[in-house]
Amino acid sequence: MKRTTKILIALVILLVIARLLLPYFVLRYVNKTLADMGDYTGHVEDIDIHLIRGAYQIDDLRIRKVNGKIKKPFLFIPKTDLSIEWKALFKGKLVSEVECYEPEINFAFSDSEAQSQTGSEVDWTAYLKKLLPISINRFAVINGKVNLTSLITQPRADLSLQRFQGEVRNIRNVEDKTTKLPSPVTASGDVPGYGGTMNFNANMNLLKVVPDLDYNLRFSGLQLVKLNPLAREYANLDFEQGTVSVYSEMAMLDGKLNGYIKPLTKSMKIFKLNEHEGRSVGKFFTELLAQAGTAVLKNQKHNQVATRIPLNGTVENIKTAVWPTIFGVLRNAYIEAFRSEFDNNITLKDAFKTIKEDFKEKRAERKAEKKAQRAERKAERQQKRAERKAERKANREQKK
Repeated sequence: MKRTTKILIALVILLVIARLLLPYFVLRYVNKTLADMGDYTGHVEDIDIHLIRGAYQIDDLRIRKVNGKIKKPFLFIPKTDLSIEWKALFKGKLVSEVECYEPEINFAFSDSEAQSQTGSEVDWTAYLKKLLPISINRFAVINGKVNLTSLITQPRADLSLQRFQGEVRNIRNVEDKTTKLPSPVTASGDVPGYGGTMNFNANMNLLKVVPDLDYNLRFSGLQLVKLNPLAREYANLDFEQGTVSVYSEMAMLDGKLNGYIKPLTKSMKIFKLNEHEGRSVGKFFTELLAQAGTAVLKNQKHNQVATRIPLNGTVENIKTAVWPTIFGVLRNAYIEAFRSEFDNNITLKDAFKTIKEDFKEKRAERKAEKKAQRAERKAERQQKRAERKAERKANREQKK
């Protein structure tokens, strides 16, 4: 056998051995990276390498809170696929894509640190970069589950999204570089605890610290009877039947936002004459008045009570207007019924309007402040002139 042939055979054997050992070393590296994440720790069961398509697959990823009392892990993903995005590579960009299959994330909200599990204590992007040093351009979730425990603590109200499908594309702005919102986002899921569905569509700029966005969010067909624990606590009444759907549009630019929430109830019934069990006299009259108010404010043709609640302000301070909300109820009842759809009248320009309005408001405040300062200086000058005049008068009288 020639020497060259022997060398080639040896190289092939070394490559095969390296390929066989590579998953072991990658698994050790990943588990070492996830072992210490401050308040959280993670572990991976197995890793498969796919050299031909430039990818590796993580099996059974679990992340849990170290000192928490919550039994469910913060995050569990049976299968995660991390790979090079070949579509972007052909355009001269080396970026990656991540696909998570049947993930489950469990948020818990509580004043107690041990009973809280939100993940806000960890910079997850830093650990994701360690696991996949190439910038992510596409992120997808297939058939996931999102659990929000104690979203409202008193009374306790949980929210769960199941069969969750979500995708974020063009995160690194590989395409459409001239577009202000280059990253399309889609998400959908079922809300089994309340008998409805959720749909979310948006365009975003995710390269900013506070992302710019323009979104549509819809919750459809939520059962009002499922909201009775909250209705009893905060309104002292029960729903007997009906559904509620919520439509929302929002545009945000540089932290300024403008949009609305439009709730629509269908076939809502509150008062039931023959309901005796557990109903006090106060609750009886509360439900009776609520049903009477519903009858007055209901659009009879469409059997719905609805309004449009405008939202504007900043991320830290969202404001709602009371009178437009009240007028919205009356408009739906007596002028024109709100439709079960998006109004499609909120764009990024609307968020920009709030920035201009805020600038005008600040400029008006500065003008008012300068005017007040000028008035104060004028008053001081007048007072000094009056004092000098009085002093001169006193001197003249003294000389006499």
